[in-house]
Amino acid sequence: MAVSPFDRVLYRDLFTDSETAKLFTDSAEIRAMLLVEGALAKAQGALGLIPKAAAAAIHQASLEVQIDPGALAEATGENGVPVPALVAAFRAEIGDPEVAQYVHWGATSQDIIDTALILRLRPALARIEAETQRLLTALATQAEAHAETPMAARTYGQHATPTSFGATAAAWGRPFLTHLDRLDALRPRLLAVSLYGAAGTSAALGPRVDAVREGMAEALDLTADPDPWHSQRDRIAEFAGWLTLLTGSTAKIGEDLTLLTMSGIGEVSLGGAGASSTMPQKQNPVGPAVLTALARHCTALNGAIQSAMPHQLDRDGGAWFAEWLSLPGMVMAAAKSVSLAADLAERLSPNAETMRKNMEGAHGLIYAEALSFTLAEHMPRPEAQQKIKALCRDVEVSGGTLRDAIARDFSALDLDGALAPSAVLGQAPTLAQRFAEAVRGRRA
Repeated sequence: MAVSPFDRVLYRDLFTDSETAKLFTDSAEIRAMLLVEGALAKAQGALGLIPKAAAAAIHQASLEVQIDPGALAEATGENGVPVPALVAAFRAEIGDPEVAQYVHWGATSQDIIDTALILRLRPALARIEAETQRLLTALATQAEAHAETPMAARTYGQHATPTSFGATAAAWGRPFLTHLDRLDALRPRLLAVSLYGAAGTSAALGPRVDAVREGMAEALDLTADPDPWHSQRDRIAEFAGWLTLLTGSTAKIGEDLTLLTMSGIGEVSLGGAGASSTMPQKQNPVGPAVLTALARHCTALNGAIQSAMPHQLDRDGGAWFAEWLSLPGMVMAAAKSVSLAADLAERLSPNAETMRKNMEGAHGLIYAEALSFTLAEHMPRPEAQQKIKALCRDVEVSGGTLRDAIARDFSALDLDGALAPSAVLGQAPTLAQRFAEAVRGRRA
C-alpha cells in the first residue's frame, strides 16, 4: 500500500515526475549510501589511513554490490537508521574480513545518510533547473509573440486597464529568473559532503580528517565544508524555502489559467485534457489545478521542515526524521510543478479575439483611466475624474459605450490618439520584450 499519491500507480501521471521519482526509491538511497562508503574508503586509502588494497576493494564493491532493501527493514526499524544494517550487509558481500573491517571507518550514520541525500538532490536540482529553463523559454516565446496582443488586466477580479498577453506571460516568468539566481547561490551550500563523526568532532576519523573530507568530496564531486552541519540545518531549510517559492510561482500560473479558461472569460485554451465524467461540454483546467494543489502541499511540508530546523544539541532524531518525511515530497512537488507548467506554457494558446471582445464589453469602461487623463488636459484632474465617473454610471444604465458618451459630450477630444494601443498598453509590450531578452541572455 502506498500512502502518498506520489507513489501510487493510479495517480502517477497526475502528480509524479517520473525522473525525480527514481531518486527517492529504496534502491536509489541504498546505492547512494554505498557510493558514499566507497568514496570514504577511497579517500582514506589514498592518505594511507587504511590499507590501499582494502580501500580499492571497498570502492570497487560499492559500485557493484546489490543489497535488498527488504533485508534492512527490520534492523532499520530497531535502530532508527539503515546504516548499521547496510554496513553489515556490505561487509558480508565483500566477504574478506581483512578488507571488510575497514568499511565505514570512523564515520557515523548521519554522515552517510546526509551525504547520500545530497547525492540524490544533485540530479533532482538539475532536473528542476532544466524544466524551469524550459518553462522560461516557453513563456518568453509567448511574451514575444503576444507583446502587443491586448487583453484586460484585472484587479480584485474586475477589469482595470488594458495590458497585453505578452506582459501577462512575462509576469508569470520573471520570478523564475530570480529563482534560478537563488539556486546558483544555494547550490554550493547545499551540495556538500557530511563527514564529522559521531558528535561532529571527527574524533574517530583522526587528525587528517580535513584531507579525508576533501578527498571524499572530490570523489563525489561535492564541496567539503570543514564545519559540521549535523545539527545546523539551515541549508536544508533554505532549500525547502526555495522549493516553496518555486511552487508558489507555478501556482500563480495555475491560478491565472484557471480564471482565464473559465466560462464567460475563455481567453486562453489549454488543449484537450480535462474531461468530465458526466458533463460532455466540459474541459476542466486540470493542469492548472494540479499546480495549485502541489504548491499548497509543498507549503504545508515546508512548515514541517522549518519547524525541524532547531535540532537539539549535536543530533536530533525527531527533527531529522521530520526531514525524511517531508523533503522528498517537496522535491517531487517542485519537479512536477515546473515540468507541468512548462507543458502548459508550450501548448496554451491565447484567444485574441475573445480578449478583444471582453475588453470592449462592459461598455468599454476599461478605458476610463485613459479617458480621464485625456479629459484632464482640458480641465482640472479632479473634475475630469468626476466627469468620467458620471459618464460610466450613465452608460451602465442607458447602454452604449464610454467612448461614445465622451465623444458626444466632449467632441473636441482626440479619442483615437487617447485609445491607441501605444497609449493604453503603456509599458506592457516593453515588459514582454524585456523578459524575453532576459531569458535569451540567461540561455546564452
